[in-house]
Order: sequence, then C-alpha cells, then structure tokens
Amino acid sequence: MKRWVKSVGSVLLAGSLIMGGIGLSGAFKGPEKAFAEDVQRNVVSVVGKGELSIKPDIVYLSIGVDTSAATAQEAQKSNGAKIAKLTALLKSTWGIADKDIQSTQFYVQPNYSYSEKEGQKVKGYNAHHTLEVAYRNLDKVGSLLDAASVAGANNIGNARFAIEDSSAFEAQVIEKAMANADVKAGAIAKAAKRSLGMVINVSQNDISNNPIYYENLKMQSTAADSAGGTSVQPGEVKVTTMLSVTYELK
Repeated sequence: MKRWVKSVGSVLLAGSLIMGGIGLSGAFKGPEKAFAEDVQRNVVSVVGKGELSIKPDIVYLSIGVDTSAATAQEAQKSNGAKIAKLTALLKSTWGIADKDIQSTQFYVQPNYSYSEKEGQKVKGYNAHHTLEVAYRNLDKVGSLLDAASVAGANNIGNARFAIEDSSAFEAQVIEKAMANADVKAGAIAKAAKRSLGMVINVSQNDISNNPIYYENLKMQSTAADSAGGTSVQPGEVKVTTMLSVTYELK
C-alpha cells in the first residue's frame, strides 16, 4: 500500500515539473521573439552579381537534312540515306565520337497545296532529321559546316558555344558575386552611419532553373570568306550568377 502511494506522489511530482516546464517555456518565448524582431530591424539585404567572360572550348552544332518525295516512304528512305552518309563523314573524316552525335528532331509530314477548285490536297511529303554535333576544334568549325553541306546537310542551325567543364569557373563567379554583395552592403551601411556585422543568410538565385547562367557574350558570325568557305567566330561566353545576401547591421 505504501509503495502505491509513493508511486502516485512521484506521478504528481512529475506532472508538476512538466506543467512548470510549460510555464517556463511560455515565459521565455516573449524575450526570444523580441530578440528575433530586433535582429530583423538591424539587417541589410542585397543582391550580388558575379560575371566572367571566358573563351569557349566546345560548340554544339545543329545539322539537319530535309528531303522531299512523292510518298512518305520515299522521303524517309532518301532522308535516311543522306543522314547515314553525313554521320559516316562526321565520324570517319572529322573524328567525332558516337557520344557527340545525337538526333534531336525527326519527322515525316505531308506537304499541301490549295486551289479553289480542288481545295486542300496532299502534294508530296517532307522528311526532316536534325543532329546535334558537339565539336571541340573551334578553329575548324567553318570547314566542318562546309563539309556537312557537301555531304547533303541543307538545314544548318545556329552554333552554340559553351564551356565543357565549368566547375572551376562556377567557383570564381560565386566569389565575384559575394565580393559585389560586400561592396553594396558596405556602401548602404556607411550611408546609414552603421557598420556591417556577420553574414546572416546567403542564397543563390535561380536563373532559368540553373543558378549558373551561360550565354554568348558576342554573337558568332557565319559568312562566306573570299575563298568561298564558311567562317565562324566563337567570341566569348559570359558566365553569370547572383547571390542574395543578408548582413547584420551594427
């Protein structure tokens, strides 16, 4: 009987401690919230931008073949033969690996004619097949396009220049963005007759679903030179990122 009474006493004591803990927790929430609000009133947030202009080391070429014929089967068969010839040329003569040649678009569709007498009528079929070709010898891009044209390519799109391994440049551009944020925040703090404290929060802004953004800084030019060949200038690639940084103000 005594043991049972002791157990109840222990339970009551434990309950008292729990309730006391809740009361103390509620008592401390007020100052903690006030501190958070005070911190929020003493911060400055800026966006730092980092940029690098770099010479590209790879180009992605869009090379396609369009073929017309009386029937869909004829158009597809003729187009397939031309693509096979083009692919063999890229691999054997230009040393382009299988992994660097990828089909990006293929279709066969009817061509229509229209007259008031007959209305809309199918007038043959057109087959289209596009390859994306990755090429690293940028000095010979124009010659490669000329050779592809001779081999049957009649739908050549824009050249997209890029950096194949961008990891080292990503670190550099992030450092530049952070340095830019430091300058902006420092100027704001000075104007407010305050000084900067520690960094409270940093986030990398998402640009087109990619925090590191690449674009051609100088549009490539493709034109026939005096010898009748194609000349392609890679220009430079701009690497950009932005950081949202929050600092403490003292």
